[in-house]
Amino acid sequence: MGVSHISNRSEKQSERWSRRGVLTVLGVVPAAVLTGCSSSAGAAESSSSAGSSATASVKAAKAPTVTVTPADGTKKADFTAPVTVSVTDGTFAAVKVTGNDGSTLAGTFNDAKTKWTSTKNPYSGTKYTVAARADGAAAKTLTFTTKSPGETFVGYFTPEANSTSGVGMPVSINFTHAVKDRSTVQKAITVTAEPAVEIVGHWFSDTRLDFRPETYWAAGTKITLSLRLKDVEGQDGVYGVQSKDVTFDIGREQISTVDLSSKEMVVKRDGTTLATYPVSGGNAQHTTWSGIMVISERFKQTRMESSTVGLGDEYDIDDVPHAQRLTTSGTFVHGNYWASTSVFGNENTSHGCVGLHDAKGANDTSVAGYKFYDSSMLGDVVIVKNSGEKTVAADNGLNGWNLSWAEWKAGSAV
Repeated sequence: MGVSHISNRSEKQSERWSRRGVLTVLGVVPAAVLTGCSSSAGAAESSSSAGSSATASVKAAKAPTVTVTPADGTKKADFTAPVTVSVTDGTFAAVKVTGNDGSTLAGTFNDAKTKWTSTKNPYSGTKYTVAARADGAAAKTLTFTTKSPGETFVGYFTPEANSTSGVGMPVSINFTHAVKDRSTVQKAITVTAEPAVEIVGHWFSDTRLDFRPETYWAAGTKITLSLRLKDVEGQDGVYGVQSKDVTFDIGREQISTVDLSSKEMVVKRDGTTLATYPVSGGNAQHTTWSGIMVISERFKQTRMESSTVGLGDEYDIDDVPHAQRLTTSGTFVHGNYWASTSVFGNENTSHGCVGLHDAKGANDTSVAGYKFYDSSMLGDVVIVKNSGEKTVAADNGLNGWNLSWAEWKAGSAV
């Protein structure tokens, strides 16, 4: 009886524990019931896949964002650095940067096509429009305006555009501000010739840069001067403004040799003697410069005053005929109507110029002064020898031919 009682209790307790255990198990496996035959690893993969899809959807929903440097809307942007255009959440299909002057800025993409950089800096004082289109998106338009430079400089050049000059004419540039960075400025200027020949620049000062070949230009040469000085910094805070090409031609070759020992000038055209003229040069107190000189100015008539060349009031002639300048300091080859005809070819009586017999009024076509002037042009070469004076300085006029080629090249900054 006792045993049976105990046995029943045990059965009942066992039954209760079994049910509790079942309930407990059921309470911890609802996920297993819901996933059916899937393993726990399969459940994890499914959950990860769902998360990735959600993230991808968020990313796909983001529109590409385009930014430009200088920033969109800038009114006084710097012009001394390249323009950059960048995109996030996308890649570029195309970028175009256009100035209100009609110019365009070329540029390149990085490998990922998320950044475009201009190959040159923008110009100063220019409004730029940036048209950028990302793949799969509409084009985006941004604008900025560069500031104007505070101080500027220009280069005044000789000879004039579209002119024809003699074979001795260098390309001479005079700057309105002193140039500190000669190398950068010289690199922004190129001179080329057809037929091609080596042309080198030479700095005579911080405001003058000349270009020439080793020997005189060949007759018929076409020369192009390319100025790319815009926004080039010549010295701190001073920028160039020119961006232009100019051309000029070389005509026939005329070289005149003045021998002040024989007091004679021989004019040769393309190697053949064109004329021989009796002349009068500088006297013993006012000798004429010797060396190679180039005609830089021409006047049918002009006034000559001794005070302008440091000779006080020795002379003042207001109608000197057929005057052609050879030096900045005041040497000319010109007509002379006030001296006796017998002077020419026999005496050196001038204050340093080379004189030819001429007539007052500059209209007598029979005299030497008229004939030589009529046969000449800017850039023609006049060589003076046996004058009793030293060789003219290379920068006294357009007379760089008095420097050897090695001396000339030594004056280049590049």
